[in-house]
Amino acid sequence: MLDFLRWMDDDNAAMMELHYSLLFDSLNNNNNQVAEPAPAGQNRAEETPRYPEVLPILPLRGVVVFPQTAVPLTVGQPRSIRLVDDVVAGDKLIGLVASRNPELETPGPEDLFSFGTLAIVHRMLRAPDGTVRLLVQGLERFRLEAFVQTEPYLKARVQMMPEVVERGLEIDALARNAREQFRAIAEMIPSFPEELLASVMNVDDPLQTVYTIANFQRMDLTDAQAILEYDSTVEKLRKLVALLVREIEVLSLGQKIQNEARSEIEKVQREYFLREQLKAIQRELGERDEQAVEVEEFRQKIESAQMPEEANKQALRELDRLSRLPTAAAEYGVIRTYLDWLVSLPWSKLTADNLDIVHAKEVLDRDHYGLEDVKERILEFLAIRKLRLERKDELQKPYEDSIRREREGVILCFVGPPGVGKTSLGQSIAQAMGRKFIRISLGGVRDEAEIRGHRRTYIGAMPGRILQALRRCESRNPVFMLDEVDKLVFDFHGDPASALLEVLDPEQNVEFRDHYLEVAFDLSQVMFITTANTLETIPGPLLDRMEVIRLAGYTEGEKVAIAKNYLVPRQIRENGLRPREITFRDDGLRRIINQYTREAGVRNLERQIGAICRKVGTRIAAGQGRHFRIDAKSVPEFLDHPIYLGPDEIDERTKMPGVATGLAWTPYGGDVLFIEATRMPGSKGFQVTGSLGNVMQESARAALSYVRSRAEGLGLDPSFFDKSDIHLHVPAGAQPKDGPSAGVTMATALVSLISGRRVRSSVGMTGEITLRGQVMPIGGVKEKVLAAHRNGLKTVILPKRNEQDLDDVPEEVRKAMKFVFVETMDEVLDAALEKRPVNSRPHSESKSKALKLTKKKDKTDG
Repeated sequence: MLDFLRWMDDDNAAMMELHYSLLFDSLNNNNNQVAEPAPAGQNRAEETPRYPEVLPILPLRGVVVFPQTAVPLTVGQPRSIRLVDDVVAGDKLIGLVASRNPELETPGPEDLFSFGTLAIVHRMLRAPDGTVRLLVQGLERFRLEAFVQTEPYLKARVQMMPEVVERGLEIDALARNAREQFRAIAEMIPSFPEELLASVMNVDDPLQTVYTIANFQRMDLTDAQAILEYDSTVEKLRKLVALLVREIEVLSLGQKIQNEARSEIEKVQREYFLREQLKAIQRELGERDEQAVEVEEFRQKIESAQMPEEANKQALRELDRLSRLPTAAAEYGVIRTYLDWLVSLPWSKLTADNLDIVHAKEVLDRDHYGLEDVKERILEFLAIRKLRLERKDELQKPYEDSIRREREGVILCFVGPPGVGKTSLGQSIAQAMGRKFIRISLGGVRDEAEIRGHRRTYIGAMPGRILQALRRCESRNPVFMLDEVDKLVFDFHGDPASALLEVLDPEQNVEFRDHYLEVAFDLSQVMFITTANTLETIPGPLLDRMEVIRLAGYTEGEKVAIAKNYLVPRQIRENGLRPREITFRDDGLRRIINQYTREAGVRNLERQIGAICRKVGTRIAAGQGRHFRIDAKSVPEFLDHPIYLGPDEIDERTKMPGVATGLAWTPYGGDVLFIEATRMPGSKGFQVTGSLGNVMQESARAALSYVRSRAEGLGLDPSFFDKSDIHLHVPAGAQPKDGPSAGVTMATALVSLISGRRVRSSVGMTGEITLRGQVMPIGGVKEKVLAAHRNGLKTVILPKRNEQDLDDVPEEVRKAMKFVFVETMDEVLDAALEKRPVNSRPHSESKSKALKLTKKKDKTDG
């Protein structure tokens, strides 16, 4: 940008007139003078008149005055005003030097640049505000030698420094380039006077060209000072041209931005005028415009949607706002999107329930093996719904209860380990009832807006996932599965479980209000089914609203049936095989189940069957066979070595005293747990390892206290504890373990270690122990019994008060196993430990006697 008008004041017409007069006189004199050029590379010292060696110095802030230029200045400091008064009263010659820091109010000698300009004061004007306006003309360049006075103002001894003016094509080309660049800049600034531009373009002298353009062109203080300090005119021109090129780029970019913004504004205005003209034309022709057509379409959709009264009023209110807004308005798109959501929701769309109980049972049995509890609950729901419809007139109330509404939906929670068919069971239920099925996964959801939506005040707001799913399935009574409800995240982002309270409450979901819609939507007809692996992570208020149905793991026989009827046919199809090319025998499936998978569900079992099918397909494609039979003998040929050893592993680990087999519950089904105890020389030390929780560590200490208090009654040497440290370890230390149900197993392992009696390898046990030796009831009986059966155990020791829980265990498992129900630890030890041989001594006594004989022999030998 240009700076030549930066000093002007509307009240200073005389000063302005004088400034232009000096400016044009300087340029015209330079253009008209004809002088003998100095030799190339020589300065013009001979042409310089003599000036005083000591000059008053006026510090300048943020400006550099060049020789051969006229510049207006404003003086406000008291010392500077005094300096000006003395100069005007004298020879009017003054030294102008820029300050290195423009922010300093009163720069000192050390704050000034070393080069300045000798100038003459042509005019002085005192302003009403106390400042002094000067019009000065630069004469020559000088260098500061030494300051001879600092008060009342600065004076310094100076040396004139005439510039070196080269001659030749290079300097002429640089001067012409500078003038052309300046012309380009002036053309980009409409307010630049044409007369001034013409005068600048007529300057021929290179040095005058540099100073004149530098005086008009805005630049940084350091760049302006550098141009003043260069001795060579060529260097000055090079520096100036570089600055002009950069300024052109900046101005060009600014013009481009302005043109683009102007074009966009003109485009919007043009579209608005054209649209208004189109409306006028359409009115003349009796046609409706596009906006009116869209508004009418929304009005028809609102009527056909059969919304409740509240939603209908809200839709008509928003439609009225839409009709009043221009289509270019930002809010037009927001309202249009909102109305589109309102009219597309299934307010009145229902699917008729298939209440045929026989048909539903056939569909459930066809799709899933076992799971009788779930099937029975679904059939109950259908039967009750059928009765209510058939007896609707008989069940009418004589009065309307506005508080207790009739609940029609159902909210179930399927809890069980992975791979037992929870998710696929939801699809089967939808098919049995003739309803649509929709599923969303809640795993990792941490924001309540995912459930209830965002308010319309936010950009990009939309309804929550509940209403989004209902819009996709186009029905307000689907089977709606909320998968992995136990894996919701609770942190500073929000609490989605709390947002689900309204969704899963039959008393509240008849008026579910999404933050985006802000009107009630009826969810009472939806059949909600949630799935989870564990109940521990589900908040209590949310769990209280759901009917929990537990799905335990499958037995070996059930897995064989599922594999034959479902898994094998599916894997044969997915791997491109024909049924006659591969046959799975029952013994082969049982070996896969027992030695290659150890799970409550059948997910890994299907993977292993798929691996066999892929290998068979590879061999058939290579021409290495046409039919393959998978039996127990051929399984390792396709699946390599067995992963689990079954009963052999338990026999191997329990062949030494001090090891007992317990039963544990996990979120992924039951499992067996080995508890090992060993002794070391010491004194009553006791430690437990294996990544045990606080409750399990307390159970271990309670078991030790019981064994020590009953040592004599159990036939143990009481002095054993005085001479031994005991270490209790639960292998698989990388897996955290907790709970009180391993108490009897720990006590049994300790008695086995001290007495030397082995624990029967075919026995598994579970139960909480008290300090008095009572066996307390525990949970997860079904999963633990299935785990024992899966691992080949024959006998299970259970608390007496858990006897009724065996009703949940499949009959085939109950027949295949022996159950011992106990109330005290004495009963546990009788059932778990092998009988002590006649004339045999406890392990501790034998060891103590052997130790005494060894010491006696050592003394004798000595």
